Amino acid sequence: MTADSPDSPRAPHGLRERKKWRARRAIREAALQLFAEHGYESVTVEQIAAAAEVSRATFFNYFAGKEATITEPDPDEIAAWAEIRARRPADEPLWPALAAVIIESFRSSERSLVAQKRIKAASPDLAGTFSRSSQWIARDLREWVDQRTPAEQRPWARLQLNVAMAALATAYEEWQPDQPFEQFVDTAHAYLQRLAEGVHPSGR
Repeated sequence: MTADSPDSPRAPHGLRERKKWRARRAIREAALQLFAEHGYESVTVEQIAAAAEVSRATFFNYFAGKEATITEPDPDEIAAWAEIRARRPADEPLWPALAAVIIESFRSSERSLVAQKRIKAASPDLAGTFSRSSQWIARDLREWVDQRTPAEQRPWARLQLNVAMAALATAYEEWQPDQPFEQFVDTAHAYLQRLAEGVHPSGR
């Protein structure tokens, strides 16, 4: 089960909250699907609401506009990534822990990443929008790296994080919208493996 599953264990338990959670997810997933199929510019709020089977007013209860369906981080993805980070042993060397977290986290977000890649290919002007929407990833990873690293070792730890994110960005740029998602993951994993020899000898 992934963060994108409608039966995600991260769904609220209360009936009212679960209904709101399902509506928000339905709207976001409908928007991503329509953007990927028809292009961002061609899709209206009304079309998104119809695809999600909600009213226009309900759409605006959850999102300020269609851009917000892209720019606002998905709470389920944030929670899923946090769970993945929390599972790494505290005494695990940083680089292998970081590489494992990155690969597993991006696998958990496959559906949204594939949709976003196709949308960006069809609407290149949205590159900046997507860049803002993913800022939480680097922020949360940096907080996690700092929490598990002694203060005197943090500059080296942050350098490792920056290198890992650069490898990931390169793999993402090379991944084409018509290629399987696993090709992106495999390329990212290969880059991280090649970099491991340069950053891991110290053990941290």
